[in-house]
Amino acid sequence: MKFIDGGVCAVDGVLASGCREGKYGVGIIISKDSNAAAIFTSNTVRAEPVKLTEKVMRDGKLSAIVANSGNANCFTGKEGMDDAVRMAERVSEAASVDMDDVAVASTGVIGRRMPLEIIERLIDDAAGRLENSPRASRELAEAIMTTDTYPKEVAVEFELKNGKKARIGAVAKGSGMIAPNMATMLAFITTDVDATPSELKKALRRAADESFNMLIIDGDESTNDMVIITSTCRSGRMDGNFQEALKVVCRKLAWMMARDGEGATKSFMVDVVNAKDSEDARKAARAIAGSSLVKTAIFGADPNWGRIVAAAGYSGAEFNSDDISVSLESDAGSVTVVRRGEILAFEDTGELELAEEIMKEKEIRIIVDLAAGSSGATAYGCDLTYDYVRINAEYTT
Repeated sequence: MKFIDGGVCAVDGVLASGCREGKYGVGIIISKDSNAAAIFTSNTVRAEPVKLTEKVMRDGKLSAIVANSGNANCFTGKEGMDDAVRMAERVSEAASVDMDDVAVASTGVIGRRMPLEIIERLIDDAAGRLENSPRASRELAEAIMTTDTYPKEVAVEFELKNGKKARIGAVAKGSGMIAPNMATMLAFITTDVDATPSELKKALRRAADESFNMLIIDGDESTNDMVIITSTCRSGRMDGNFQEALKVVCRKLAWMMARDGEGATKSFMVDVVNAKDSEDARKAARAIAGSSLVKTAIFGADPNWGRIVAAAGYSGAEFNSDDISVSLESDAGSVTVVRRGEILAFEDTGELELAEEIMKEKEIRIIVDLAAGSSGATAYGCDLTYDYVRINAEYTT
C-alpha cells in the first residue's frame, strides 16, 4: 500500500469541483451509477440534508454528492427540506444525473434558512468546473471547510489478493463539535473495488468504528455528520486488503481532524492495550481522549498521569488499579511514568524531566496498559485551549 495524490479523484471516473463565495462554499462529486453506502449522525436532532440523503441511500446507488458549507440547514422544517431537495435538483440539472441519485450534505450554522440564491449560483459554478484531477479534489476539500484551518484529503493505492491494483480516495472536513459516534464531520470516500452496497456498508462501519467513532475534539455531537463511500466497481472484487486500506484512510482522516481541532496547538492519540475485551479498550481510550483535564494537561505540557488513570478509572473498563501502566511518547522520546501501579515520574527524577520534554511536542502518544486481558483500541484527540473558547464564543451557532 502506498499513499498517492489525488484525493477523491485518485479513482478513475470520479469528477470533483469546489468553489466559495465569502463564508459559503459548495463542493460536488460525480461518480455516476456507483454502488454506495453511508453512515450518519446519531444525534436525535437531524439536519434536513441528512434526512434526505438517508432516503436517497436506500437503494445503495449514487451518482453525485453535493455539499455546502456556511449553513447547516438544520432545524429549518419543511422549508429546509425544500431547500435540500432544490440543491439536489440543481445538481441533477447541471451535471445530467438522476435527482434520486444525488446525496446532499451541509455544514455550518444551525437554525437559519439556506441562502439558496448563493448556493444555487455556487452549484452552477462548481458544475462547470468538474474534472478528474488533484486540483479538483483539493478545491472540493477547501469548499466544504468551516472552522477548519486546512483542507483534508488522502488517497492510497493497494493490491487486492488477486494481484489487481485498487484505489481509495477521500476528502473530509471537521475541527469542532467532534465526539465519538461520528462527530461534526463530513467525509466522502471513493473507490474502484467491486463491492455491493451492503458490503460497502459493512466495511465502512468497521473502519469508522476504529477511526471517526474514536475521535474526540470537544464532546459535542453534530446534527449533520455524514460519511459516504461510493464505488465505480472497475477494479477487482473486494477482499480483506480493501478493508485494511479503508481503515488506513479513515484513521488518517481522523488524525487530520484531531490535528485541526478548533484552537488546537497539539494532537494526541491514546493507545489502550491489554484490556479485558475490545469494548473495555474502547471505553478507556475514549474516556482519556475526551477528558477535559487530560486535554488541558496536554495544552500545558504537563505530564499529569493522575488525570490519565482517573479517566481510565471512570470509563467503565474493568481493571485493577494496582496493575495499570502509563507511558508517554513523542519525537522527544518515550518514558514510562507508572509501571504496574508504581509511580516512576517523581519530582526531580529523570523520568519526570523526560516526560515534560515529551509533552512539549506537537504530537503525543499516550499508552495505557490495563493488564486485564489482550484487547486494545486507539482514540484521537487534541488539546483544549484558550482559543477554543474564543472561537466558539465568537462563532454563531
